[in-house]
Amino acid sequence: MSKFSEIINQDQPVLVDFFADWCGPCKMLSPILKQVKETMGEDISIIKIDVDKNQALASKYQVRGVPTMLLFKNGKQVWRQSGVLQKDDIINVIKSSH
Repeated sequence: MSKFSEIINQDQPVLVDFFADWCGPCKMLSPILKQVKETMGEDISIIKIDVDKNQALASKYQVRGVPTMLLFKNGKQVWRQSGVLQKDDIINVIKSSH
């Protein structure tokens, strides 16, 4: 848990993808997030959290459905969305959080 706190307490935005292996939409989101990372490079960190293996973390952030994305800036949650978004929509959210 403390490692997660360190990760989200960066100056650059950190996008956290709460997912599950059995979730179809999560599999659709994965390549989209790869494209976001390729486009934004060092301007974003993207980490994936398996809700089945990290139930305490999922419960702390009240993740009820997957996929759920949370965007953190300096340790504060600045955005949250459940479901699959397109690459441009995710990039726009990240850029508007700066």
